[in-house]
Amino acid sequence: MTHPQPSRRQLLAGIGAAGTAALLSGCVTSTSSSKNSSSGAVTLQSNLSAPQAKAAMEDIVAAYGKKKSGDVSLNTVAAETFRTQLPTYLTSANPPDVYTWYPGSVADAYAKKDLLLDLGELWDGPELKGYSKALNSLCTASSGKKVFVPTTYYWWGMFYRKSNFAKWGVSEPKTWDEFLDLCDKLKSKGVAPIGLGAGGNTAWVASAWFDYLDIRINGAAYHRELLAGKHRFDDPQVRRVFDRWRELLPYFDPNGTAGAFQDATTALLNGRSGMMLIGTFFADAAPKDALDDIDFFRFPVIDPKVPLAEEAPTDGYFASARTGRRKGVLDLLGYLATTEAQEIYIKGSSGTVLPCHPDAKDAGTPLVTKGRKHIEEAVEITQFFNRDSSDALQPTADTALTKFLAKPKEIDSILTDWQREAEKIWKA
Repeated sequence: MTHPQPSRRQLLAGIGAAGTAALLSGCVTSTSSSKNSSSGAVTLQSNLSAPQAKAAMEDIVAAYGKKKSGDVSLNTVAAETFRTQLPTYLTSANPPDVYTWYPGSVADAYAKKDLLLDLGELWDGPELKGYSKALNSLCTASSGKKVFVPTTYYWWGMFYRKSNFAKWGVSEPKTWDEFLDLCDKLKSKGVAPIGLGAGGNTAWVASAWFDYLDIRINGAAYHRELLAGKHRFDDPQVRRVFDRWRELLPYFDPNGTAGAFQDATTALLNGRSGMMLIGTFFADAAPKDALDDIDFFRFPVIDPKVPLAEEAPTDGYFASARTGRRKGVLDLLGYLATTEAQEIYIKGSSGTVLPCHPDAKDAGTPLVTKGRKHIEEAVEITQFFNRDSSDALQPTADTALTKFLAKPKEIDSILTDWQREAEKIWKA
């Protein structure tokens, strides 16, 4: 699996002055026969379970229904349950028709098993034909078939509450040393400097720290190669990542692996922690009246010689190759690709995502404007650990990283174990 690295110029030309990710590679064969009926509502399986995001999805389904194009049955599942059950959904005898999920390597893993519907005629149609070349490539398998409809993308950063920073007399750091100084100041005030939220069902949040430290120390190209199995997790370069991470451990919330990211969001808003490395989706778990007080800064640069990379994942939809409602599926996906659908979602949710349709408007808030600029300034874009590897590899990271957070001195055996478990996935 190859991941060509988009340049900053390609990124800016790619998504209407915004970035996207490494190109999708994979293999999709012909659509298999379906056992389910062509009648009835199209089933839309959604992992967008946060209250605002769920409500926004309901708004989209209602708007689609008013067009009398067809009926849609929306089934919302908790995100972590969705991730673990997705292979079962797709391989069942009567699978759901359409799914919220991710392009890139994750989609590739399912496409290679002939589980995703060919969406080529949609991409030749009026709505998707205007999408950028970068998004077109991201949603294309190596066979040339399109398997994904992208609708939104977002960014990761170090988020904080502006009023809390003002109260504590601190400001955004620009360098790694300033970041460490900020942590010292917050700790001296009795505040846990860094929230985490890698407990409950969101252990994957810790992967953001691994991703960012790796792309800051070893670079995005090395990071993607590592996740593709071209390097080892027990390599010295990876050990350097954990050596740097260990310097920060005294600044992490001691309850960082006890609660989910939603709990860490509450701690951030309440001032029990100072900042958190998270994607903008966390805002869907925050009160809307708090959003004007939310800001972020770039994960600090560690080595200025390493090209600047940022995590900016793309979201959207794919469909089951086994659907018996192909016409209805394509009609729904065509609607989801429109400016109307994407603007409905942005309006109904926290409004912190950016639309993929070149003519769709974002929320226009200072936070979103800053986020768009943040992505534009990156030389390279990564997605996230599982998106740049596979859903199957994510649990190996969850295990390794939570062990490290609990017992950092055992890092050598942790990395040895991680490599052994990863090899099982890569060889499968």
